[in-house]
Amino acid sequence: MADLSLADGELLASGIPILSDVHESVLLTPAEADPGCFLGVHSDRRGSCLVFPLGKLIGLRFLSLYRFKLWWMTHCMGKCGQEIPHESQFLMVEVPGSLTQVTQYTVFLPIFEGSFRAVLQGNANDELEICLESGDPSVQEFEGRELVYVAAGVDPYHVIETSIKFLEQHLGTFSHRDKKEVPDILNWFGWCTWDAFYTDVTADGVKAGLKSLEGGGAPARFVIIDDGWQTVEMDPWSTEARIGDSANLSNRLTRITENRKFQRDDVGDGEEQGAGFRQIIHELKHQFSLKYVYIWHAIVGYWGGIKPDAPEMQVYKPKMASLILPLGVKSNGIDFVMKSIAMSQVGVVDPEKVESFYNDLHSYLSSVGIDGVKVDNQSILETLGAGFGGRVKLARKYHEALEASVSKNFRNNGTIACMSHSMDAFYNSKKTAIIRASDDFFPRDPASHTIHIASVAYNSTFLGEFMHPDWDMFHSLHPMAEYHGAARAVGGCPIYVSDKPENHDFSVLKKLVLPDAGAKGERKGGLKTPLAFKRLRPWPDGSILRAKLPGRPTRDCLFTDPTSDGTSLLKIWNMNDCTGVLGVFNCQGAAWSRGSLRNVIHDENPKTISGTVQAMDVAYLGKIAGEAWNGDCIIYSHREGKPIYTSHNKIITVELKGREFEVFTVVPITKLSKEASFAPIGLIKMFNSGGAIKELKYDSKEVHMRVCGCGVFGAYSSLKPKRVVVEMEQKEFVYDETSKLLTLILGVHMKESYLWSVIVEI
Repeated sequence: MADLSLADGELLASGIPILSDVHESVLLTPAEADPGCFLGVHSDRRGSCLVFPLGKLIGLRFLSLYRFKLWWMTHCMGKCGQEIPHESQFLMVEVPGSLTQVTQYTVFLPIFEGSFRAVLQGNANDELEICLESGDPSVQEFEGRELVYVAAGVDPYHVIETSIKFLEQHLGTFSHRDKKEVPDILNWFGWCTWDAFYTDVTADGVKAGLKSLEGGGAPARFVIIDDGWQTVEMDPWSTEARIGDSANLSNRLTRITENRKFQRDDVGDGEEQGAGFRQIIHELKHQFSLKYVYIWHAIVGYWGGIKPDAPEMQVYKPKMASLILPLGVKSNGIDFVMKSIAMSQVGVVDPEKVESFYNDLHSYLSSVGIDGVKVDNQSILETLGAGFGGRVKLARKYHEALEASVSKNFRNNGTIACMSHSMDAFYNSKKTAIIRASDDFFPRDPASHTIHIASVAYNSTFLGEFMHPDWDMFHSLHPMAEYHGAARAVGGCPIYVSDKPENHDFSVLKKLVLPDAGAKGERKGGLKTPLAFKRLRPWPDGSILRAKLPGRPTRDCLFTDPTSDGTSLLKIWNMNDCTGVLGVFNCQGAAWSRGSLRNVIHDENPKTISGTVQAMDVAYLGKIAGEAWNGDCIIYSHREGKPIYTSHNKIITVELKGREFEVFTVVPITKLSKEASFAPIGLIKMFNSGGAIKELKYDSKEVHMRVCGCGVFGAYSSLKPKRVVVEMEQKEFVYDETSKLLTLILGVHMKESYLWSVIVEI
């Protein structure tokens, strides 16, 4: 890590200027037992919203992750202070190297201090500014010494990770991703009802969607019942507020139980509350072998909160609250959703009653068989702090109550944070382990798809330190289906679709979902009948080859905008147990317009972009290679289906047309002898082929592997193997003398997620 100092009006990292013309009021305080520092200000000013200039940023490339909407961040690149957007919650500046100095990366992380939240922005004078807000006009006192944490180093990913881990200890309000229980839904294929039905979802619709996927050979192992199951209504004087098929934002929650669509007429009058809903969930799980059923709710109950005059809600002492929007959010533009909620206000549960509210809701859902919740609209809390001690205090109270309730009522840390790109949310996440990484997948907005992939990747550089990023659902039957599917495969994220029933492309899904033994046939009571096994064909178990880390842009992509500069490809790297994976995407042609507040296509026919890939694009590849590794690798092209032998610094050219992609499996080569070398690739028909290899050991003559899944298994071998043994039986294989590609077929095992023993003797 680099030394930071403030001298002669400059903020320096290892003696190299980052900010110039630094104001005299700016303070630099060393962090205790850490090489980083805190930026603050000395000021006699008081107020609930204040702006303080720090110093000028000129001529250095930066990456900003800023909120373009209240709920969502996206990326922005530039070279001077005036290009830094309002609501920048993450800022990384590149300090170029020289003959005597390596390139350094300086990270600026605005944080909480007391009841205030800091955030960064630029001004017309190229100055970096701190905007300090409490969200409550009556909360005006602050200290000002520790507003922005700053750290620098030569490895950008290491600087970010160590900075977040330091703040974890310093703030004590959140936990790093590594310390959180990982929800098991990350490892299974799923389906969400949202784009399939929007709020018109019904119990029969859920069954139809699951049956449709199962019938085509890609059964979901989890389902998210999205918005549309709750009991809601508008105030008598309200007007409906919705965009197309989306939710009515004027509605408020009137009770915690399900609406009529999820009740059963065939349940007797003497049955307890929720008996019909419980039966529906039971049938879903057993008929379709679901492992998990998650359900949606907003953090304040519904979009408009809860209805204060609803009899069942009065126990939570709700009251109507007006919104106070952050300065930067207003500056970046107010969209229809924000305007609508602000106009109708929000029915807010008393913070002292919110723990009871969540517990009542979640205990009821758990009692009917629900396994977890997707909690939406989380950033709305920061606008509701007036009268509650401010945004920081209110959000912390809600998030502590939410996580306590989830821990009490659901197994396996069953929660997904959504619309939660507010610092008030993720800096208060001690347990929540999954966070939606960007704005929605919009199937009918052709401008959104390339933007979506870029946004999730850049946001994951920051959000991925707090939680496992969720890159959202997509449609398997869609012009951009493979593009989205490949991105999810390298993203390390859950993989789930929101297809309408009977609208699927199983050729896409089979590259993401692993099959297991079984058959398509009649089912009775949720169990396969013996007759079903007469037609033996692969029946997917629904597990996926998930990469281990949050997918992030490669180092050479961190400061270039692949959506609008006309010259750059987006490269996303990740790791498996024994291999690396690298996705490359042409995202040019569309970007978010700050003027019109929508995604805009600026080039209908983006040109073919030429870029380069190399083994070292996978930043942590060396961690899985043996001590004797010389840097040589195999890079396997998914689309071309061939391995390329390369040294660690050899550059390979890749050309992609507009909206095209490629996925490369990157594997360190191990030398077994002077002539023999080997590199396992994995299930080569899958997007993330190397994710199938779970264990790998070498000796002088043999390679021992444990491999999950079935299909075509491939590996590079410099010599033709003498034999291949699978589960103690010699196996036929094909060896191409030109490419040195070894392939064999792994069959379908009767056990779910079985690991094959594969031995290659060379």
